[in-house]
Amino acid sequence: MNIHEYQAKALLRSYGVPVSDGRVVMRAEEAKTAAGELDGPLWVVKSQIHAGGRGKGKFKEPEAGEKGGVRLARSVEEASEFARQMLGRTLVTIQTGPAGKVVNRIYIEDGSDIERELYLAVLIDRSTSRISFVASTEGGMSIEDVAHETPEKILTFDIDPATGLSDFHGRRVAFALGLEGGQVKQCVQIVKKLYQLFVDKDMEMLEINPLVVLKDGNLKLLDAKMGFDSNALYRHADIAALRDETEEDPKELAASKFDLNYIALEGEIGCMVNGAGLAMATMDIIKLYGAEPANFLDVGGGATKEKVTEAFKIITSDPNVKGILVNIFGGIMRCDIIAEGVLTAVKEVGLKVPLVVRLEGTNVDLGKKIINESGLNVIAADNLSDAAQKIVKAVKG
Repeated sequence: MNIHEYQAKALLRSYGVPVSDGRVVMRAEEAKTAAGELDGPLWVVKSQIHAGGRGKGKFKEPEAGEKGGVRLARSVEEASEFARQMLGRTLVTIQTGPAGKVVNRIYIEDGSDIERELYLAVLIDRSTSRISFVASTEGGMSIEDVAHETPEKILTFDIDPATGLSDFHGRRVAFALGLEGGQVKQCVQIVKKLYQLFVDKDMEMLEINPLVVLKDGNLKLLDAKMGFDSNALYRHADIAALRDETEEDPKELAASKFDLNYIALEGEIGCMVNGAGLAMATMDIIKLYGAEPANFLDVGGGATKEKVTEAFKIITSDPNVKGILVNIFGGIMRCDIIAEGVLTAVKEVGLKVPLVVRLEGTNVDLGKKIINESGLNVIAADNLSDAAQKIVKAVKG
């Protein structure tokens, strides 16, 4: 689960990490009052969406003006006008895709007198199963670009969970970033607090880009992105309360409420499977036979009638879906029970696109018999290859 920048900065502030003072604005008429509560003489007006590249993004609507989703204002009135222009408009960035995201919140904060921009992140390194720090002198840039163009400017190291974080880790970051004097001590404290916050809140990713050196020599975290382990949210009611459902795909949101794993793609064949590995294989073989998957939908090991029905509703709500492939392995669940669940879902949803069902496992022959004798427009397949060919043929004509 991701949160907005202003929410991330509130968490950082609660841990004593230096961030700018700011105010969140939901309505345009609130902007002038919010900006007036800050000192100035420079205000930064930031669109709040769950995507990077806001500063270089462009709004779809001409009323939003030519500037991007992050703007510098030199008066309260200008800050208010920028907020009015951006609220309710669709911002397109390199991470949103062409559809963009609607800006429903604006964050106005004090400007900073910046000397240098740096990069710092804490994340889970899946190759080592440890918490890892990433630091670079190239702040303000996409870390992917830095890794591609100047990888030698990136420091990465893991924290041994047996010994935990020590001051020397913070000093290692400071020296890699070219900090000196009192800045080293500040960096050590910031690294310790970020690590503690990361562990306390079960984070997956904490990115500070940029971490800045101000002209007075002090350090400040100028931007922040946070991602949390959704499986651990039951331990953190305060973090779960920060969830902004308007930033999520409606189909993915509906799926999560029924314990379904759903990811929208851009193809024409909806896939319903039980198991992530089976989902990957199903999508691969659809591509092999000349079509594109419209989604990744995993109903999990306990594929009940209710889950299957909800999965069909989610898949068929996508207007791009021209056909559906159900690929279920009946291990704990029997294939005849799954077949009955599929048919019940088809009747309830009122399916209007071709459906191919491939079942394998316990009572597979009975499951196929139930499908073949249903009288519904459901095609039974003998194996995965047969299923993929049949649904691609049905969709492509």
